[in-house]
Amino acid sequence: MKTFSATPADIEKKWIIIDAEGVVLGRLASIVAMRLRGKHKPSFTPHMDCGDNVIVINADKVQMTGKKREENFYWHTGHPGGIKSRTKQQILEGKHPERVMIQAVKRMLPGNKLSRQIMTNLRVYAGAEHPHEAQSPEVLDVKSMNKKNTRS
Repeated sequence: MKTFSATPADIEKKWIIIDAEGVVLGRLASIVAMRLRGKHKPSFTPHMDCGDNVIVINADKVQMTGKKREENFYWHTGHPGGIKSRTKQQILEGKHPERVMIQAVKRMLPGNKLSRQIMTNLRVYAGAEHPHEAQSPEVLDVKSMNKKNTRS
């Protein structure tokens, strides 16, 4: 028996929509990262982009456990003394609340060229509306997968 290695002709991508309202951020990010990478498929090939296109809606209503809302995201401007930080709470209440979800998923993927290509298959929206109705996405109910996935 030979080991199967997918080629671009073998890859079949689906569109999946996930509602993030009331779901714990880390658990949701790990599920999204797995779907983006394609590890849920039997034809998974590590060096190919064989994952699905994922749409996450209501990203501003994501939940966090413990004191994670007070934890900081740090970045550096490149200038001397240019380290900056914002709490996750400030980002969620700010202009781009979807960035918390994008950063969580990005950090669960390997840091290489392939993961940067895979991140283009992720679309995150703060509200419930999205412009991808034409792709007829399937709904993935993350809340019902495990009772620990939600917080009230």
